[in-house]
Amino acid sequence: MTAQEFIETLSLFRNEKELDKVEKFFKGNDGITKSFGVKFGDVFTTAKEFSAMPLGEVNKLLDSDFYEVRMGAVSIMDFQARSKKITEDQKKNLFDLYLNRHDRLNNWDFVDRAARSIIGEYLIDKSRDVLYKLAYSESPWERRTAIVSTHAFIRKNDVEDTFAIAEILIHDSNELVNKAVGSWVREAGKKDKKKLYDFLITYAKTMPAVTFSYATEKLDPVSKLHYKELRKTK
Repeated sequence: MTAQEFIETLSLFRNEKELDKVEKFFKGNDGITKSFGVKFGDVFTTAKEFSAMPLGEVNKLLDSDFYEVRMGAVSIMDFQARSKKITEDQKKNLFDLYLNRHDRLNNWDFVDRAARSIIGEYLIDKSRDVLYKLAYSESPWERRTAIVSTHAFIRKNDVEDTFAIAEILIHDSNELVNKAVGSWVREAGKKDKKKLYDFLITYAKTMPAVTFSYATEKLDPVSKLHYKELRKTK
């Protein structure tokens, strides 16, 4: 399975009607990324078909200026990371490739597709220092990876890093980071309500509105009103 074969297969699904849809999703604003004109469903189906692709070939896909081709690469990586047959060495290779080519993962959905399975799951029994380094990155996509990766820990009832990284990112200047912080604080709060309530007491007044909205989305009406009132006392 080669990168060229993947692109040739993907090209069979090209449709001019899809060319403009990438603009709705791509927020990288790099002036280079182009649309291949393929539905996301077809991208994921093709990626699954090529899920055994060697990482050297996946790396070639990440070089592409076409959004859907890079999404295919990330999806292949995600399928490999989720495989029950994956070895520790393969996990490490996926982890390294993701981080080494993060400049090519320059959109929120690249991160959301694979950060949990490739970064978070690999770090379950390891130091999480790399996430804190990413949280201070100049790249919003690396900062988003820092918080989204903690979903793997949340699934194991471990929410410490989610709240710690959320504190670092709580006043982030990028809306797509703000949304991720709110989302994963909310999910962590399902495991530990007290930590969520303490977090909201500390930051409700100052966190961006979108972060607050996402973080409180699943609270009961009385609790939600309580924290809304706190915001009014800025």
